[in-house]
Amino acid sequence: MITREHLNRNLLEAEYAVRGPIVTRAQQLEEQGKRIIYCNIGNPQALKQKPLTFVRQLLSLLENPDLLREPEILKRYHGDVIRRAEAILAKQPSGTGAYTQSTGIPFIREAVAKFIRKRDNIPARKEQIILTDGASKGAQAVLLALLKENNDGFMIPIPQYPLYSASLTLLGGQQIGYQLDEQSGWQLSEEILTASIDGAMRKGIHPVCIVVINPGNPTGAVLSHDNIRMIVAFGKRNGLAILADEVYQENVYDPERRFHSFARVVHEMGEQQVSLFSVHSVSKGFLGECGHRGGFLECRNIPDDVMAEFVKLQSISLCANVPGQFTTYVMVAPPQPGDESFAEYARERDGILSALKQKAEILGAGINSIEGLSVDIPRGAMYAFVKLQLTPDKGEEWNALSEEERTDRLSRMEFKYCMALLEQTGICVVPGSGFGQQPGTLHFRMTFLPPLEEMEQLVDKLRQFHERYTRMVPAATE
Repeated sequence: MITREHLNRNLLEAEYAVRGPIVTRAQQLEEQGKRIIYCNIGNPQALKQKPLTFVRQLLSLLENPDLLREPEILKRYHGDVIRRAEAILAKQPSGTGAYTQSTGIPFIREAVAKFIRKRDNIPARKEQIILTDGASKGAQAVLLALLKENNDGFMIPIPQYPLYSASLTLLGGQQIGYQLDEQSGWQLSEEILTASIDGAMRKGIHPVCIVVINPGNPTGAVLSHDNIRMIVAFGKRNGLAILADEVYQENVYDPERRFHSFARVVHEMGEQQVSLFSVHSVSKGFLGECGHRGGFLECRNIPDDVMAEFVKLQSISLCANVPGQFTTYVMVAPPQPGDESFAEYARERDGILSALKQKAEILGAGINSIEGLSVDIPRGAMYAFVKLQLTPDKGEEWNALSEEERTDRLSRMEFKYCMALLEQTGICVVPGSGFGQQPGTLHFRMTFLPPLEEMEQLVDKLRQFHERYTRMVPAATE
């Protein structure tokens, strides 16, 4: 019989905090009848976000084309939905039930290229684009392709989305963490980047790529144009490829900030020597179609023979799931003014984005009014990375601990707090240690996806819990 001792050591060592032991406990409590508010993961429709009508109407016709021969049923559909379904099926007669080309359906890849051209006013070609099962598969393809030796390393932000740390552990690569600057709205610092890469090379690690998440997960930060230019120049100076995780590009709430794609900045700089890999997804933005697992990977500044290897890698999995490819098509080619669906689509889209902005403000302001909690009010994405202050017992004993022992103690304190929050309130969040953080600090990540009418109640529950918890000194420490 196979035991844990028989398993791949990399698998045993990989950690993925957003679905870790706290979430397992949440599911147990839910089975026992307790109401759980899952703020651990960016899963909008699990928190009552309504699917967009156009998306679901179109997918229903593509999954069941026989409906197109039912006039009474079609009376429920907008005319442009019907025409779009017929046009898609004319180009893809097998519908959703057959494999597609490994890189994805050609007309959808062309639609992605057109989307990029329109978004950034730059050239884009479908030959540079691979349709993927969500952005995660695109990012993992880049990690796998670029990790040539065991000492090859990826620079990843701290805090970061644990997809990157977990995937690097699975693949046997090296992590080069670079700290984001919490005091400056989680922007990147060239000084910190340089110190991180120099430190890695002193340890014998060979840096090959820098990962940037913009807008940020878990920070909610939106990078400035100048910050992105600095990163591109840093990548060129150090011979690094760039992996740009841009799945939250529609989620920008600060009127003084806007999303700048790495593709556009690279093009503006006339930079042709820095290889750029950009990923996007239907799971975030305002679609929130996490379950359909659609997305794309765009590759820039790589030669044709390298692109051929990415195509080969994708072909090993045959192709991305087809409903996800169609959902990606809707994301990049939505209804336009004049279409019968446009008014409804725009109303639903704007309502979701407006509510997310309001919820970010409610959560941010509410948390900052609680003594011992603070947060940089999210400017984008779907998360708040909340700073937590807990006072350890026995200062003299604490001072006697090594740095490693203090880090372990803080991690256990943070975990205990988040578990107690779950047990007492039903609010499920993720300890900051699962994302990485400045040594000596405590955080937790939570989404602001619950319905607008529930956000103030959620903040009030958090306030009552925190005040009660911090009064119970033994419960707040190890």
